[in-house]
Amino acid sequence: MPPKASGKTITYRDVLDSIKKRDFARVYLLMGDEPYYIDLIVDALERSVVKEENKSFDQQIFYGADADIEVVAANARQYPVMGEYQLVILKEAQTCQSAKSQLDRLASCIVRPNSKGVLVVAFKGDSLNASSELMKAAAKSPDNVVVFKSAKYKDHQLASPVKDYCRLKKIAIEEGAVQLLIEYIGNSLQKLFGEIDKLVVAAGTDQARITAELVEKNIGISKEFNNFELNKAISVKNYPKTMRILEYFRKNPKNNPTVLTTATLFKFFSQIVVAHFTPDKSDRSLMEVLQLKNPYALNEIRDGMRCYTPRQAMAAISALREFDCKSKGIGSMQNEYDLQREMIFKIFTIS
Repeated sequence: MPPKASGKTITYRDVLDSIKKRDFARVYLLMGDEPYYIDLIVDALERSVVKEENKSFDQQIFYGADADIEVVAANARQYPVMGEYQLVILKEAQTCQSAKSQLDRLASCIVRPNSKGVLVVAFKGDSLNASSELMKAAAKSPDNVVVFKSAKYKDHQLASPVKDYCRLKKIAIEEGAVQLLIEYIGNSLQKLFGEIDKLVVAAGTDQARITAELVEKNIGISKEFNNFELNKAISVKNYPKTMRILEYFRKNPKNNPTVLTTATLFKFFSQIVVAHFTPDKSDRSLMEVLQLKNPYALNEIRDGMRCYTPRQAMAAISALREFDCKSKGIGSMQNEYDLQREMIFKIFTIS
């Protein structure tokens, strides 16, 4: 039997295993912010449900922006002509006009499923509302439908899927290489796995593992860094990552002016100084004193307090002021991004 929509959380492996066994559900509702696993499941269904020689008769693929939902539903109710199943796939369902309300018209395909049909709805970038007619129908008929939600991984969760993908490719990967990939590429699995594929080719048959050196040599900075990530790296004194972000800023000066970075860091170190001298260091008190809007920002301040004493934070502010003058041509004619690297080095080496 295919995995059920209720009970434990359904993983992409659960869905792929059932497809491999040809235990097809009548309807697949695939949704969420991470498109990689949605595409993986859709591809598996395209390969498995209808034989190649029968696809012109028993397989219909629609795309949201051009699809008429009534036509999709009508095709989903048809019986196969040549093979065992009629496969109907609605790709990019989120691009339908008034998508969420339009998709409710497919609820009847769950309530009264085609015993010889497989309907697939791929909805990317969001999840369908539990209160929608389509999801209500899915909750009432768990034996007919697989609901898979593909959530975007956070940075600290990415190591596991990266290692899993390397195992699938039959190549080992060093821990340092995992972290470099995540820092360089970000949390897009499609981009991460694409870069791993390149590294497997670059490694060749003579190298049994992906090393940090291999990553450095073959992958340029492609992640779009910003001042928030720079702040985070500086708050924990992660010098290698800080330098990578600054190099990205140098290569993209239009989107990363040094004056904005200076203002962001000045505010950060000023908050650290204030936090150090605030008598009540409870979360509630610090958030009120520092006028913070969410606990994540407070976590960053606390990291900064652990890594910088009040005197070091004050010295960092002095380094920022010195940089601000020099970057405006006062006492220096150096490139502002060279000056920025020099300023960060001073901050990291304050004793």
